[in-house]
Amino acid sequence: MTRRSLFESQFTRAPRWGVIAGALAIVCWGGAATASGEQPPAAAPPARTTPVEPDQKQPPPAPQQPPPPETYTYRPEGRRDPFVSLLNRGLEVRPAGKAAEGIANLTVAEIVLKGILKSRGSYLAMVQGPNMRTYIVRPKERLVDGVIKDITADSLIIVQDVNDPLSVTKQREVRKTLREL
Repeated sequence: MTRRSLFESQFTRAPRWGVIAGALAIVCWGGAATASGEQPPAAAPPARTTPVEPDQKQPPPAPQQPPPPETYTYRPEGRRDPFVSLLNRGLEVRPAGKAAEGIANLTVAEIVLKGILKSRGSYLAMVQGPNMRTYIVRPKERLVDGVIKDITADSLIIVQDVNDPLSVTKQREVRKTLREL
């Protein structure tokens, strides 16, 4: 085909009959409603008003529209911070470097209270590690993630460092009891 015949075929062909038929139907249907003599419905007559005597109270005015809503402000309310990494959250990370010996190499979750001893007016605790070794600990001894705060007649109280960036508190108190209740 030549360039001239392509141009003629695009712009000189007959219009689409579906579009013409649809437009004609809309025009005829709208014209039929006005030609049939139908009148638009008349407005309702105004409501009768009774004169109000001065000693009668008028009803309160209709409530006004509520004020427009406030502008948007972000409130996190329990949702996580999108900029905090999810990969290391809540994991107990041991510091790199030389591993400590004895009880200083154990975490709070790894020890189990096995017994309480009383020596010279103070309490000592026997704890067992995951390697099934037993250690005797005193108050103020350091663990990987905490410090032994106090030893009572039936429990061991440890202040644990919380390694969670979403937590408000940075330390929590953990109580290991001799006999579970």
